[in-house]
Amino acid sequence: MDPSRISLRQFHLPDVDGFLKWASDDEVTRYLRWNTITSREEALSYLQKVAIPQTYRRSICLDDRSIGYVSIKPGSGNDKSRARLGYAVSAEYWGQEIATAALKMAVANAFIEFHGLVRVEALVEVENVGSQRVLEKVGFLKEGLLRKYGFCKGEIRDMIVYSFLSTDMIK
Repeated sequence: MDPSRISLRQFHLPDVDGFLKWASDDEVTRYLRWNTITSREEALSYLQKVAIPQTYRRSICLDDRSIGYVSIKPGSGNDKSRARLGYAVSAEYWGQEIATAALKMAVANAFIEFHGLVRVEALVEVENVGSQRVLEKVGFLKEGLLRKYGFCKGEIRDMIVYSFLSTDMIK
C-alpha cells in the first residue's frame, strides 16, 4: 500500500456511508466498546454526537475515503500526562499496513498536540492478536496482562496493556 494514499482527518457528516460500511461489520466492532452501527440514521447520529465533537478522533482515510478511525483520549488533572488509544479499520483493509501507518501518524501528532503528554497506552483483548501486532510494529511496548480488566459486549475480559512514551522511537 502506498503510504501517501493514507491520511488522518476529522470526521465530517458526508463520511456517513464510508463510516457505516465498516462500523456495521460485526468483525470490525468485535473488540470495540461501542456496538455495531445498524442504520444510516444511527451512523449520522454517532458522527454528530461522538466522532465529530471528540477532541482527537480522526477518520483513517484511503484516498480521502473513511475506512476506519483512531482516537486518542488524554487524561485530565493528575492523569493528563497519559492518553488512551483506540482504533479500527475496515476488515477489507486488514493486513495491508494501513492501521500501522495511521497509528504512526496519530501517535506522532499526539505528542505535539497534547502539551505535557508523556505516555500513550492501548488496551487490547488477549484474543486480538492482529491489533497486538499493529501496536508492536508502531513501536509500542507490551507491558503486561490485566486479568478480568475490560468490559466489552457483556463480558469482563483479560486485557494486554501496551505503551508508547514520548521518548520512544516510532519504528
